[in-house]
Amino acid sequence: MKSAKYLLPIVAVVAAIGLSSIFIVDEREKALVLQFGRVVAVKEDPGLAFKIPLIQEVVRYDDRILSRDIDPLEITPLDDRRLVVDAFARYRIVDVNQFRQAVGGGGIAFAEDRLDSILRSETREILGSVTSNEILSSDRAALMLRIRNSSIPQARALGVDIIDVRLKRTDLPAENLDATFERMRAEREREATDERARGNEAAQRVRAQADRTVVELVSDSERQAEIIRGEADARRNAIFADAFGADPEFFEFYRSLTAYERALQGSNSTMVMSPDSEFFNYLRSDQGSRSLEGE
Repeated sequence: MKSAKYLLPIVAVVAAIGLSSIFIVDEREKALVLQFGRVVAVKEDPGLAFKIPLIQEVVRYDDRILSRDIDPLEITPLDDRRLVVDAFARYRIVDVNQFRQAVGGGGIAFAEDRLDSILRSETREILGSVTSNEILSSDRAALMLRIRNSSIPQARALGVDIIDVRLKRTDLPAENLDATFERMRAEREREATDERARGNEAAQRVRAQADRTVVELVSDSERQAEIIRGEADARRNAIFADAFGADPEFFEFYRSLTAYERALQGSNSTMVMSPDSEFFNYLRSDQGSRSLEGE
């Protein structure tokens, strides 16, 4: 009974030591076995693995593709048009042993700070060697590839492989936006002024042509009216001349009646002239009766 009493704690201790010597490597990670801070084993295959309890420890690193946002940085392209670039990178730890040696106990956070420094330096250098139009055009895909390729050698020194680099946004600095908007507004206003000037010029030409056409039409109409009026007066005079030649006395009588009609208009007409004036020849009874007898 006494032996059984001591055996049970011993078995428990042995079981605990045995369990502490076993660890599981997940398929999404890689593990390093450290002994007094020195790497003694690299576990990359998923499954069970062993270590010496109390002496060795396990450090795990993510084996998946990781993403890192780069803090926005201001660059100056060749045309001195400053831009603020917002980018991100995707990377993967390919050599955990080298990664541990490079970052020590800093882990992923320390490695990402180093990656930020590398990517910011390469981004500033490459984008600073082209114009802003190239950065803002479809050529930016080639620029992103150049940034990735130039960053790979430095990243591999960390045991990391950079898979992709992308520019998310490319904007003007806040202090330049107002000036840019004002310049764009001034350009649009200048274009609008030019358009209005060209429109007014075209309108003036149309109005001038219309006024000229009106003057020509009115002049031609008046000329034709004068011709027709002149022809009508000639015909009228010819008719009067023929009538006067056929019966001079009747023609003189007709003209006197017309003169009476025009002179004695209204209900209270007054004329002052000599009673023996020729104007009254056909108003005297004897002249009128003779004229009627003659007819």
